[in-house]
Amino acid sequence: MTRFSIRRWGTVAGAALAVAAGMAVPGSAHHSTAMFDWGNEEVLQNMTVERWVWTNPHTFIYARDENDRRWAFEGMTPNTLTRFGWTRRSLQPGEVITVGYYPLRDGRPGGFNVRVIKSGGDELVQLPSR
Repeated sequence: MTRFSIRRWGTVAGAALAVAAGMAVPGSAHHSTAMFDWGNEEVLQNMTVERWVWTNPHTFIYARDENDRRWAFEGMTPNTLTRFGWTRRSLQPGEVITVGYYPLRDGRPGGFNVRVIKSGGDELVQLPSR
């Protein structure tokens, strides 16, 4: 091969590699639900909302119980929750709620938020099929 053809082959191979990489299906970086005791809902009453985080890839409710213990509840994406009636203003700091959740398997204070019942009785559900 001549020098010209080697350069040309390198350019073609590099372009083909770039196209192949661009067409690759991205791998999933999403974690599983194995960290939660899925399907075994527990309920906490009189939880005071500290913070409601409306962000991708998951929403979070940070709250305190009556003993001032902090809890964190992971939720679905904002896009998913919007379909079920949630908004970025669904929860406010200081609001007292009841939380139905699937607990963390390791015993830490938190879990996956299944539903929230507000003080007026309105219920916000993340898993409508339950």
